[in-house]
Amino acid sequence: MTGNETSSNGRLLSLDALRGFDMMFIMGFSGIVISLCALFPDGADCWLAQQMKHVSWEGFHHHDTIFALFLFISGMTFPFSLAKKQSKGLSNGNITLDIVRRGLVLVFLGLVYQGLFQFNFSTLRFPSVLARIGIAWACAALIYCYTGRKTQWTIFAVILIGYFLLLKFTLAPDAPAGADSFSRDGNIAYYIDRMVLGKHAYKPYGDPEGLLSTIPAITTALLGMFTGRYVKDSRDSGTRKTLKLLAAAAVMAVAALVWSIWFPVIKSLWTSTFVLAAGAYSLAMFAVFYYLIDVRGWRKGVVFFQVIGMNSITIYMVQCFISFMLISKFFLGGVAGLCPEVLSRLVLQIGAFAAAWYFLYFLYKKKTFLKV
Repeated sequence: MTGNETSSNGRLLSLDALRGFDMMFIMGFSGIVISLCALFPDGADCWLAQQMKHVSWEGFHHHDTIFALFLFISGMTFPFSLAKKQSKGLSNGNITLDIVRRGLVLVFLGLVYQGLFQFNFSTLRFPSVLARIGIAWACAALIYCYTGRKTQWTIFAVILIGYFLLLKFTLAPDAPAGADSFSRDGNIAYYIDRMVLGKHAYKPYGDPEGLLSTIPAITTALLGMFTGRYVKDSRDSGTRKTLKLLAAAAVMAVAALVWSIWFPVIKSLWTSTFVLAAGAYSLAMFAVFYYLIDVRGWRKGVVFFQVIGMNSITIYMVQCFISFMLISKFFLGGVAGLCPEVLSRLVLQIGAFAAAWYFLYFLYKKKTFLKV
């Protein structure tokens, strides 16, 4: 890093803040936005409220960026952590074992999230968000460690183009008449899930975190690693880095838009156009956070996001067994009961979000972090 960029223990503060911003929507902020919109006539169906939900199939909403941005950030941190491990003299073998260990731990946590301890093994969903992060990140990390830059970019391009060609020209053998290869019933990715996973998939027709669609997710993690390497190693000033990142985001956005004419943006299939569209968003968001926090040194309000970002896996997992909405109803149920229904929902949503944040703040003050 150069110029007036700032970090704490070699850690970009902007990454923790951006991760917190991203996870903020998972822990209830999207519900607050939807409840706010509902206060206005037809607000529940307005553009902003729709952005807080996934698209049904083709298209791109803000809510579709959350997973991809988290995976991008996971990739971004790797060049920094790798350099730290190498500076301590860790061998390539030990680093590889650590990569594999982290990937497997995330897969295990994903199974726990899906209900592993309920012992319903005949229907337990095998794929998960955390499993995809673990597998995609680990594969990308191994590529990053054991190949050169030219090979890494070649792998990146081959996956994106190869995935397009596979989905474009391979129709599911059991596709109904009239279905195309990008449809929910006709795509080959969901067909593989049906054949291999069966009852262990999210839905009978397939899984949005399924087998084949995990391969292009590797490129999302790789893109994060390429970005992290540039920020870490480049001698450009912080401002110049920001401008280059924004330019790269613009190029990726245009590429996604043009390519989507032939290859639709479908988050559930993690299409190559989705990789580019979400990558453009991720680059742009990081550029903004990086410039404000690490280049300009802005600290006001940053801790709000850091509290979430430094325990992102924690808040994702604890929502399996802690209902922050019940906590909100316990303390604010009386107040909510005095309000009109639409306002009551907003009060309870804010209360649940506050309860989750203060839970994380308690851990933050105790310096208790779940590190995988």
